[in-house]
Amino acid sequence: MTTEGRETGTSTSTAAHGHSAAVAVMLAGAAALGGFLFGYDSSVINGTVGALKEQFHLNSFWIGFVVSSALLGCAAGAWCAGPIADRVGRVKVMVAAAVIFVVSAVGSALAFSAADLTFWRVCGGLAIGTASVIAPAYIAEIAPANLRGRLGSLQQMAIVLGIFSALVVNYIIARVSVGGATGHVPWGGSAWRWMFAAATVPAILYGVVSLVIPESPRYLVKKRELARARQVLRKVTGRGDVDVKIGEIVRSIASDRPVHLRDLRDGRFGLLPIVWIGILLSVFQQFVGINVIFYYGTTLWQAAGFGENDAMLTSVINSLVNVGSTLVAIALVDKIGRRPLLLFGAALMAVTLGVMAVCFATAPVVHGNPKLGDVAGPVALVAANLYVFGFASTWGPVVWVMLGEMFNNFIRASALAVAAAAQWIANWLITVTFPWLSGLSLGLAYGLYTLFAALAFFFVWRSVPETKGRELEDMDKLQSPSQHSRPSTT
Repeated sequence: MTTEGRETGTSTSTAAHGHSAAVAVMLAGAAALGGFLFGYDSSVINGTVGALKEQFHLNSFWIGFVVSSALLGCAAGAWCAGPIADRVGRVKVMVAAAVIFVVSAVGSALAFSAADLTFWRVCGGLAIGTASVIAPAYIAEIAPANLRGRLGSLQQMAIVLGIFSALVVNYIIARVSVGGATGHVPWGGSAWRWMFAAATVPAILYGVVSLVIPESPRYLVKKRELARARQVLRKVTGRGDVDVKIGEIVRSIASDRPVHLRDLRDGRFGLLPIVWIGILLSVFQQFVGINVIFYYGTTLWQAAGFGENDAMLTSVINSLVNVGSTLVAIALVDKIGRRPLLLFGAALMAVTLGVMAVCFATAPVVHGNPKLGDVAGPVALVAANLYVFGFASTWGPVVWVMLGEMFNNFIRASALAVAAAAQWIANWLITVTFPWLSGLSLGLAYGLYTLFAALAFFFVWRSVPETKGRELEDMDKLQSPSQHSRPSTT
């Protein structure tokens, strides 16, 4: 071949790989819209807590239950999503989740009682839990190994953008209404109802996008639709000959029968060790208390002495830190690996949560609420933002990346469903207990989260393997952290 020919071939190959990478990014971004709904719904309740307490005359227990009720639906949705996706496909489940979420948003906006609102929140939770399983599974299955960490991180980026968007929408609606979240907006209706109603916009967008993206190539191989699988793989790998990859997927699936939860069992521990690792990663991600900041942030900062508008603005600032920190994770996850990020994040969260625990535990209590002074207030605010940075740049995105990639092809959807269900149950436990714990002592609440962050550090150190650079077909070969085999670089 002449020099000109070699240069032309190289140029063509580079262009093909660039195009395939762009396709993979677009498909991953489309799937990650489910994460946006997850984040939006997680945070939309933040601005409505005070209004709901006043509207429906709720005490601390019941407001905690209403706020956390969606998480029960999330756990159920996550539990069922994997097996259903293995039967009907990832894309159809995404479309169904979008429809359910639209119905939930409208129902929540029109709620006439706490019981009614709880029902619609649980319905929305079903959709969010489903999306939380399908998005990382789909992204992992269409992403090239060298991009999988960054593309998997798009799920968390979508989550934090959803959180940020909900806080901004809540803030704007509260500002234009007469009387804040409990008041009425100029175009009619209560402000808190419009906060819920606004969620229909991203839900409809998610449904439309889900209708036009291709099915996962690994699902298509499992269903023996090899021609369609080859077509999708050519788009996302930039290679004309994908038969070798098809063969690897076929061998990794190793069975034509449907996947059952019993396939996750192991005689020694009840479940396969890798499934236990996924469950514990999910539980620790929630037990460090991150969602307390985003579910109760406005109420928390009001208790610390901020006015309603200032408290909402503080929550928006927390969310901006969340978004920026996730960009850090996307830049680093495929360069330095998953374990180093998890270890750094757990250590930073333990320190900052400890500082917050001390600030709130030592603050004088006025009318039942701690009042942070001129020193403790700024220190707690800085610690809270550093804590959000520690979570959002590490545990937030990295856990979702690992859940999408750490299980082998045969059990992935079902194992991810179990781990995600555990995550939602842990989220529910933290959310429903925070009003009670904070009533006893905010210092006690943040002290417990500090303990869990420290335990998370030692869990990762002892038990979590590195998955950086591995092909999904090689995940059966994962070893303990002290016995890492060389990762695949193909």
